[in-house]
Amino acid sequence: MVLRLSGLHVSGLRLSVSLCAVLGLAALPPGAQAAPLDSLAGATAWLNSPPLTAQGLKGKVVLVDFWTYSCINCLREMPYVEAWANKYKPYGLVVIGVHAPEFAFEKNLENIEKAVARFHITFPVAVDNDRAIWNGFNNEYWPAAYLIEGDGQIQAHHFGEGDYDRSEHQIQAMLRENGAVNVPDDLVHPKGTGEQSEADLSSIGSPETYIGYERANHFISTGGAVQDAPNDYVIENTPSLNDWGLTGNWTVGAESARLNKAGGSITFRFHARDLHLVLGPAASGQPVRFRVTIDGHAPGVIHGTDCDSEGMGTVTGQRLYQLVRQQDNAVSDHVFRIEFLSPGVEAFSFTFG
Repeated sequence: MVLRLSGLHVSGLRLSVSLCAVLGLAALPPGAQAAPLDSLAGATAWLNSPPLTAQGLKGKVVLVDFWTYSCINCLREMPYVEAWANKYKPYGLVVIGVHAPEFAFEKNLENIEKAVARFHITFPVAVDNDRAIWNGFNNEYWPAAYLIEGDGQIQAHHFGEGDYDRSEHQIQAMLRENGAVNVPDDLVHPKGTGEQSEADLSSIGSPETYIGYERANHFISTGGAVQDAPNDYVIENTPSLNDWGLTGNWTVGAESARLNKAGGSITFRFHARDLHLVLGPAASGQPVRFRVTIDGHAPGVIHGTDCDSEGMGTVTGQRLYQLVRQQDNAVSDHVFRIEFLSPGVEAFSFTFG
């Protein structure tokens, strides 16, 4: 089982945000290969670079960052990784992003290429659709950063977003130890926008919530989920905090729910500054229009980047959509509802920020 946290996406157990700092820079993780960079040979494709090898990276300081493009924690971390790649490349740092998918659609190379372009990622990206590199590092987290010395050994790692200053100081120290001169000692402060804006962790009162039946919880549609078959859903009770449900005719699968008839909706009572929903269009690729309401009204000034003040937007690709952005000082409980104006949309998970 995989669970995504407000600062960390982790296999097998739920950790508190405060524990993310404890999982900070440390020695070789248990179970990682003695020469983890050898696993780069298992990449199914490379973007922004010809294939990189353990042999070719000998003598270099390497930052390996595991991410996947629908993970909000990864997206919020990415401006820092990109800034480090640009700032420290002249001093010998090599940054490799390892794209290790969670959902099946994240294996689609065209989707990954669009994400790399959308988020202005310029460093080499190894596509790890078979999880060969993931397994070589014995990794369990998104995002996860590993700093590797010139001899190919992991010197430090960090799991989850945040703690950027300490990570950058570690990069600077390793570059100096590797013989680089005049390494800057100041720190980057990139400003992410849209879904890449840093989270308001103090205001998050809602967890990542999956819509597919394998990992769904707090589902309140009457009768529960009918697995892998079309079903008409209704919500009869007012949702409590973090309850959610479907209305209309949906087919709920292991990873996602697919809308079979126009007019279906999803409702979620949440508490967070930002609300995101991972969505994809119909199998035909036809865009799907939607309408968002907050507490029964158009979102107005608290609309996200993927809908307007009237709540209108369009699902055009398989990705994360930011649908609510409140002011930092005005976060409160709200009932979110998204209605789809044509059939075929797939919904995967909610995340918050």
